[in-house]
Amino acid sequence: MDTLIWVAVVVVAIVAVAAVAYVVVQQQRRSRLRSRFGPEYERTVAEHESKREAEQELIAREQRHAELDIKPLSEESRDAYANRWAIVQERFVDAPGSAVTEADQLVTEVMAERGYPTDDFRQRIADLSVGHAETLTHYRKAHDISGRAARDEATTEELRQAMVHYRELFEDLLHEKTRGR
Repeated sequence: MDTLIWVAVVVVAIVAVAAVAYVVVQQQRRSRLRSRFGPEYERTVAEHESKREAEQELIAREQRHAELDIKPLSEESRDAYANRWAIVQERFVDAPGSAVTEADQLVTEVMAERGYPTDDFRQRIADLSVGHAETLTHYRKAHDISGRAARDEATTEELRQAMVHYRELFEDLLHEKTRGR
């Protein structure tokens, strides 16, 4: 009888240790994802039915990103893009709507040269979220304003804000070195 009690105690202890280990691993994963994705973590959790589902999506984003050939820009490319950005900003004074459209196109060109797929906006957001989570909110806001501008529904102040938002991501893309490679 004593042996049976000891076996039960050992089994319970093993289950308890396994449960604690599972919780610790989950918390570490959650902490790592929060750190890596910043505000995008909370946004993704809000869009899903459970944290587990949202975290699985973020992990899938990391895996997809790891398969992409993301590379830094050459110094010549950075300088050329910076010069083009200055021209787009100058055009804003006379043609704010078209300047915002050009800013969007320029950001997309930089992304493409860096190695990001650019066909689908939602996929761009997912791919950028891995390395540019802190500036992703800017990109979403700029893209939203750009869409309203295309329908002549944006004010000049909103267009100015779009330029500011695009610049945040543009600068991040222009000067970021590849991470983890």
